Amino acid sequence: MENKSQNTILVDGVKVHSDDTIVIKDGSQIIPGPDREGFVSYKFHIMSGPDICQRQLKICVDVNHAKCSICLNLWHDVVTVAPCLHNFCNGCFSEWLRRSKERHSAVLCPQCRAVVHFAGKNHFLRTIAEDMLRADSSLQRSHDEVALLDTYALVRSNLVIGSGKKNRKRAYTPLDDQSDGTYHQCQQCVTEVAGFRCKYDTVHLQCQACGGMMPSRTGFGIPQYCSGCDRSFCGAYWHALGVTGNGSYPVCSQDTLRPISDHSISRIPLLAHEKNLHEQNITDSCIRQMGRTLPDVISEWIAKFENREIDRRRMMLNHAEMITARTFVCQDCYHKLVSFLLYWFRLSIPKHLLPPDESAREDCWYGYACRTQHRSQEHAQKRNHVCRPTRGSNM
Repeated sequence: MENKSQNTILVDGVKVHSDDTIVIKDGSQIIPGPDREGFVSYKFHIMSGPDICQRQLKICVDVNHAKCSICLNLWHDVVTVAPCLHNFCNGCFSEWLRRSKERHSAVLCPQCRAVVHFAGKNHFLRTIAEDMLRADSSLQRSHDEVALLDTYALVRSNLVIGSGKKNRKRAYTPLDDQSDGTYHQCQQCVTEVAGFRCKYDTVHLQCQACGGMMPSRTGFGIPQYCSGCDRSFCGAYWHALGVTGNGSYPVCSQDTLRPISDHSISRIPLLAHEKNLHEQNITDSCIRQMGRTLPDVISEWIAKFENREIDRRRMMLNHAEMITARTFVCQDCYHKLVSFLLYWFRLSIPKHLLPPDESAREDCWYGYACRTQHRSQEHAQKRNHVCRPTRGSNM
């Protein structure tokens, strides 16, 4: 095993530095930190079953190492803080963050008291926590407690957290005559814009499109997150304030985050029909044969989506039940939505409107979930894959 992280880790009690390798065996204990205290412990097992000859990895986690040190319960919607890499419930840490900001103090890790500079969701540990809940129902919290935690949760995308005080000057430079020695993360750190200027402890978000920064302003009314993926984008925020980018403070296009109804599209997304190019070509042919355009079809099916005429369970977006035509989403999530709508559009097309060679095809047993369609062009063309699975785990 090679340590690809920047941190020293422990494998069977032996320190493994960054980029070093070590041989692991069945039963090896792996700790993603320099000592045993405060880190989750993993155990490597090679599993074999009577019906499976491939090797599988099973991770064993001590439940006490998967608990939030604030509420002392199993992680819920886990977030990781940096640079100390300790983990907490989203709601618990968000409330800790809010109280630290009210006191205008530096945000300290609730577990080790190191200064926190970043916080973000940890999807890997969230999956582990969910698996532990399925294995032991006694770890479940009440519905009311989970709902309360979710109302506190503020961490959706990665947060960049200020220190709560000015940075200490190091060597004198001519710029010191014009500066207070503070590192400015965004344009509102430098000057007041629309009645707001960042404080030293203002939490910032990094745009996932241009890499620029903006202050996290939850109650401001201008969307800063994509509702489909919870990533942050700065275009809508800065353009609402009339701010343009420059070399020091980039600002991305307003098109990166906009309401679903304001997005436009000219061609079928690559994601459509599980990236099956043959099915995409059939859909494109059907649209042209019907004398319609792709934007016209999508507009019609967004209206059906808005009226809840479509089952949303397969939609690959967060907060699927809450999404409307006026919901702000990024370009990637809009393409996911279009791909989802094109699936339902294809199901609605009568067979006599399909190209003659295609209407005679039998449905694949595994439908849209078929993996063979990606590696065999012959199979992709021979069977229809825009259908529901009748076999396999996706039924």
